[in-house]
Amino acid sequence: MFKDANKKIATVAAAVGLIMGSTVASAEDPMRAYAQDAEKSVVTNAYGECWQSKGGVKQLVEKCGDVIAKEEPAPTPVPVDGDDDNDGVPNSRDKCPNTRAGATVDADGCEITENLTINLVVEEFDFDSAVLKPEMKAALEDFADKVKASPGHESVTVIGHTDSTGPEAYNLKLSERRAQAAADYLESLGIDSITVKGMGESQPIADNSTREGRAQNRRIEITTH
Repeated sequence: MFKDANKKIATVAAAVGLIMGSTVASAEDPMRAYAQDAEKSVVTNAYGECWQSKGGVKQLVEKCGDVIAKEEPAPTPVPVDGDDDNDGVPNSRDKCPNTRAGATVDADGCEITENLTINLVVEEFDFDSAVLKPEMKAALEDFADKVKASPGHESVTVIGHTDSTGPEAYNLKLSERRAQAAADYLESLGIDSITVKGMGESQPIADNSTREGRAQNRRIEITTH
């Protein structure tokens, strides 16, 4: 009888010793010693909890709830750059570093020709016509010469406008025809990268109820960018 009692006491003592020697990992301990198996893996219970052991390996294990500080990559140094000619293009990619003050420049910092507006007065276009008159050709030739002489590379947009006389749909087509005529002439002069738009009567810059206002609204705008 005493022998059986001693066995029970020994069994209980062993269980208590196991519990005291190996416990479930606690998040409060910043550096825990974990029990490992023969394959050097952390021992876990049936619930996936890690076991600590006095004779275990001291290390941080992420799956056991340890927060492992990750080394942040060093920030890329910001290059010291400037814009000596104040054209909006930084020195590091400015191919024309001494642009004159106030000049319009392209993406490389090289000066391009300023925008041009040609007013289409009655004498310059015949009624229902998109044939360029000599005055318009002269203005376009002067513009083309400036583009070819500039150090930058211009992309050109030709935009046609009309006054409000006549049907809106008709005016839209008329503005497109006249803008295309100007674009074709510029192309014949060696200008490339041309886009054509017709705005019809939708963007007046003056009062269409007056003769003078209608004359200002009949125009071609050539923008460079």
